[in-house]
Amino acid sequence: MKKMLLILALSVFGFANAQKGTVLVGGNISYNSNKIDREDAPAKTDAFAFSPKVGYQFHENWTSGVEFALISSKSTLGEGEGKSNEYKIGAFVRYTYPLSETFSVFADLGAGFKSQKDKGYDDGLLQYENKGNGFYTGLTPALFINMKKGFGLNFSIGGLGYETLSYDNDGNDVDSSQFYFNFGKTINIGVSKNF
Repeated sequence: MKKMLLILALSVFGFANAQKGTVLVGGNISYNSNKIDREDAPAKTDAFAFSPKVGYQFHENWTSGVEFALISSKSTLGEGEGKSNEYKIGAFVRYTYPLSETFSVFADLGAGFKSQKDKGYDDGLLQYENKGNGFYTGLTPALFINMKKGFGLNFSIGGLGYETLSYDNDGNDVDSSQFYFNFGKTINIGVSKNF
């Protein structure tokens, strides 16, 4: 029995050390389409998001690196059309706790700069254009499933975050801020690989 416990402890310790000094590459891709059939003005929204990250695992449990996100959406309402493009660039730190050779839990804390540009059209003519800059921060807990040789799937069910945007519209400054706590409202699946 003691030998089995010693072998189990050494295998868990060996797994934890196997990732130190590696480069983590991962991210998420998402697409969302929403259509509302109304007689007076049918509405449709399509959104695409791509959010890669690259980090260096400098300790058995700690990884730090850079993250990027690109979010693009297009919506129509009757004859009107709106387009929105947003990007984020920042840094993250991840703490990972291995539960077994297959499963680990981790939490990502990220922060950085964001920029958003919105345009609205009516009958093909530009009606408005808004540009805003701000910052974001967020905490996301997740589960990692090691599929094979450091390649795995990441599962998260929401997070906690804060974002701001400051728009300058023809001399009229408009500021917006958003705090979100969405545990259980969203499900994200991503992939990652340690090299």
